[in-house]
Amino acid sequence: MLEQMLLSNLNNKTELNDESFEYKSIFLSSVVPDPTNGRFLPSIFVSDEDARLFVARKLSKAQLTKLYQGEDHVLIGKSIIINCLKHGTEDWKRASQTIESIIELGNNISVSEMIQVPTVYPLEEGRFQILTGHRRFFALVYAKGYGAAAQFKVYDSKPLLTKVKQFQENASREDLPQYGKLQAFTQAMMEIEQLNKARLQAGLSRLTVRTIVPKLGISMGAYDNYNVLSRYPVVMSAYECGCNYSFVKMKRLILSVESQYKAEHDKSTLNALDKRAISDLIEQQLKGIKKQPAKSNTPFITTSFSSPTALQKLLTQDVTQLASGVDWSTLDWQDKKAVSAALEQVLAHLEQATQ
Repeated sequence: MLEQMLLSNLNNKTELNDESFEYKSIFLSSVVPDPTNGRFLPSIFVSDEDARLFVARKLSKAQLTKLYQGEDHVLIGKSIIINCLKHGTEDWKRASQTIESIIELGNNISVSEMIQVPTVYPLEEGRFQILTGHRRFFALVYAKGYGAAAQFKVYDSKPLLTKVKQFQENASREDLPQYGKLQAFTQAMMEIEQLNKARLQAGLSRLTVRTIVPKLGISMGAYDNYNVLSRYPVVMSAYECGCNYSFVKMKRLILSVESQYKAEHDKSTLNALDKRAISDLIEQQLKGIKKQPAKSNTPFITTSFSSPTALQKLLTQDVTQLASGVDWSTLDWQDKKAVSAALEQVLAHLEQATQ
């Protein structure tokens, strides 16, 4: 469906980013979150009256949860956010982190004006779908109430490259978790791939990296980082399960595993089986299953000797005082080869003296 719409636009020579919009006030109750967005919470919105009763302790959490069938959801209303996901699960932990940031933003909205408003596009029956600004929307509900109205950037119709637009915003926000950013990048690249297919059908060439990067709103370096991090689904799964590696550290790990694998298997390019094997190695590294092999310690004494008397003198005398020919004043004790050579010379001197 999207591919056909893109093809139609290309044939009509319509600019893909030329969607018209206006800023206007709409009711929060008419806005629908996007479940495929990295900012999405499995949310249920509480009426202003029920939220007031809960704050006044005239409705308990159990009563409110039952009233709204809130199990496995997050209840959001004026001055309340209740995490009803299963306690201790990864979903509950992620939701809890997001809730903290929503409450902080909601408190700021209560005393100051929102600088960057959420963007939406129209659905049927007077409803609107969030394009960007999920956290800001939840914060508006928390600060103003579900029945209130607020300012939005409203597109006349759904933009074609919605995931690209979402990534453009999410990539620049430091507070979005790594999982959300990677998810947004992967979804944006899927749209770019559909655009490339449409371009080929229209007789045009595929977009190059140099033309893709500006559409995503990131630098070439950032694109390379995302490209490496999104090669293996196991990386996305790790971040989804709470991995706290920085993108730089994770990229270093991936490239190290790839480089070692190529060297061990004498490969310059990787096929699907290779990537599956590398994915398993990355998973083992992340879980700490496979430890790096310990570096072998080169022994100081590399030769054997048979004279017990020589061994006795080596262990009981100050061998640096012997006329063995070793210049102890210039010996580098950090150089194992030099120390071993000196010991060999001392042993040879001791064995010769005992003959």
